[in-house]
Amino acid sequence: MRELRNTKIIAVDHGYGNMKTANTVTPTGIKAYETEPIFTGNILEYNGIYYRIGEGHKEFIPDKAMDEEYYLLTLMAIARELNVFSIREADVHLAAGLPLTWIRNQREAFRSYLLQNPEVHYRFNGKEYHLRFVGCSLYPQGYPAIVNHLGNFKGTNLLADIGNGTMNILYINNKKAQESRCWTEKLGVNQCMIAAKNAVLDKFGVKIEESTVEQILRFGTADISAPYMDCISSIARQYVAELFSTLRKYEYNPDLMHLYVVGGGGCLIRNFGTYDKLRVTIIDDICATAKGYESLAYMSLKRRG
Repeated sequence: MRELRNTKIIAVDHGYGNMKTANTVTPTGIKAYETEPIFTGNILEYNGIYYRIGEGHKEFIPDKAMDEEYYLLTLMAIARELNVFSIREADVHLAAGLPLTWIRNQREAFRSYLLQNPEVHYRFNGKEYHLRFVGCSLYPQGYPAIVNHLGNFKGTNLLADIGNGTMNILYINNKKAQESRCWTEKLGVNQCMIAAKNAVLDKFGVKIEESTVEQILRFGTADISAPYMDCISSIARQYVAELFSTLRKYEYNPDLMHLYVVGGGGCLIRNFGTYDKLRVTIIDDICATAKGYESLAYMSLKRRG
């Protein structure tokens, strides 16, 4: 965690599948209870309501400020990050992001959403937290994950940030991001998840646990019989083929440029894709974007003095 003039700079990567900070990852599922839940674990208490966080994930929404849930998930993520350092009270400067082509139109609304309460008291996992929000920096998703690697970005490079809900595409030429050449596609990993579950239901007439499919997509295998494994693997290969087809739509040519992949989709490409490993770099750190937000915000605030 970065700190400047007694202010903690906390980065939060608001994914559709997971909330990430520099040091924590939590699935975005959230369920409200009027009374304290029976089982403990990732329980947020805010304004008299209990929220269990981490079971499943949120559905795709085009505007993350359209309901209260991402605000609650932000409070949870901050608490988890502060807890790593045994901190319960802090002045906080948030660093976060939005999909590449959405940030122009949604930046100020999302900033106001995240800073809706200048001071907040709440409990998470039985511990009291007291936050004072002093600012918020917002960045385009994906790009911050590679800022520390820009020294390698000579010539033409293509960045693909493949999350649970969207794929963000950005050209970077000689270390400089090309703002006029960025796109957001609704082709996240959850599309593959849905297709795999439906394929199992259609072929075998049974429902498969999402956690089992997720394990296969992340690691390439799971403790299930071969016919089910083959069915899901086939869908994953089709999804990866669609990813590369979409990239080619935006003039991706592996002979002329290097591809960098960040986000959860990198696992699928590694496990089920056919590609030249010398021409494609997969950044495995799921927290890389959050770390990038934190670094960029720290440098920006430091320049301001």
